[in-house]
Amino acid sequence: MTRSATLTFSAITALAAGGLALGTGTAEAAERTPASRSASCLWAGTAHDRGANIHAGGWTFRCGTDNRGAPSWSRTARTTLPSTVANPGAHADPTDTFSPGAHQPGTSYTDHCVGNQLIEGTEDIFQAVRHNDGRTYWKAISPITDWTFHPLETRPAPTWRSSGSCHDGSLI
Repeated sequence: MTRSATLTFSAITALAAGGLALGTGTAEAAERTPASRSASCLWAGTAHDRGANIHAGGWTFRCGTDNRGAPSWSRTARTTLPSTVANPGAHADPTDTFSPGAHQPGTSYTDHCVGNQLIEGTEDIFQAVRHNDGRTYWKAISPITDWTFHPLETRPAPTWRSSGSCHDGSLI
């Protein structure tokens, strides 16, 4: 009986030690929880959980990760549903506001020049794209006719610039 009591005591000691180890592991997981939020995708500054679907401009987008594990939106399918997220347009630097893969209608912020000709940003849809330096920028990907504006959604204002704002490919 003494031997069995010793084994039981050893088993209890092992369980207690294992419980402490599990407790430590749990504490570490709790500490990592904020980092897991970085797996959320941003759309107009609002975080969406990985796996979430949103609707914007007549398309469904799904929050996932890219090949490096960073948050990224994927356009999955056309939809007739109205947008379920804010779509302010590509009106400012998307870094810390939109995750790569997000689409927005262009605005005067995305105006650019080809030679002395102004290309209005409002003529295109822009996608948030991550640069090698980690920053995110807007890249024109398709004509604005690919974006569905539902009746209650505001279209971006026309640009205030003219071709006189261009000189040798530079916006002045």
